[in-house]
Amino acid sequence: MSFTPALRFAFEIRAEVAATLHVGHGDGEVTEFTPITGGTVDGPLLRGEVLPGGGDWSSTRGTVCELDARYLLRAEDGAVIDVVNRGYYTPRAESPDQFDGDLRVSEAGHYYRTSPVFRTDAPAHRWLAETVFVGLARPDGDDAVVIRMYALA
Repeated sequence: MSFTPALRFAFEIRAEVAATLHVGHGDGEVTEFTPITGGTVDGPLLRGEVLPGGGDWSSTRGTVCELDARYLLRAEDGAVIDVVNRGYYTPRAESPDQFDGDLRVSEAGHYYRTSPVFRTDAPAHRWLAETVFVGLARPDGDDAVVIRMYALA
């Protein structure tokens, strides 16, 4: 009997960002930092805000951008949740628009996926630290990134 893992929509993070800062060039690599200035968390399993002060370090080699973001969330009940969100962005012609119902969750021509890890000792949110997630990311204008988080069942 075969088994196919399922994904369940948990919440969406809208991270507001400031202008990207150039850090340097390595051997065939460009390193940059994008400050996270705030944002929102909204969904059936978590609601709250993105706290200012985090950021996303990116290293681009050729057309592949490796992302390494670290930031904090504050849930509606006041609990603070640490997020380490790693992933990849690359143009990919064969990637179609993807939809969750009527909502477009990824754009055609782009592979933009993350694998977040959450940490908190808040009992109501401990499930975040005990669950594997997949994030589908997309830009929202020049000043925000939206990541739709799915829990792996």
